[in-house]
Amino acid sequence: MKSIYSESAPEVVWPYSQWIVSWNMFYSSGQIGIDPETLLLKEWGIYAQTHQACLNLKAVLEAANLSLENVIKVNIFLRDMRDYEVVNNVYKEYFAHKPARSCVGIAWLPANALVEIEIIAEIK
Repeated sequence: MKSIYSESAPEVVWPYSQWIVSWNMFYSSGQIGIDPETLLLKEWGIYAQTHQACLNLKAVLEAANLSLENVIKVNIFLRDMRDYEVVNNVYKEYFAHKPARSCVGIAWLPANALVEIEIIAEIK
């Protein structure tokens, strides 16, 4: 198991890794819509936070020399399931290859985020 850090994604402040590589699999921790430059949550709602979460995932993948095309499974956590359609529209821009996916409603997310996304990718 190997834990690696990307400076292009938000700094981890809690006791976990941004991502782990084990065997030929990449496992990300959940990413929320925090801008890595300002370390502030995007305040413009679900649309902006979903875009930023996807950009953060892209950054941690790139640190492992991978891309979004390597993603085989996505888990999405939403504070409000009424945001499902907006998240889907943003999601399609990043995951056109349609990996397996789950999306669940959740009562609270870190930093009071509206969405959190985690991925599993295959290293080829």
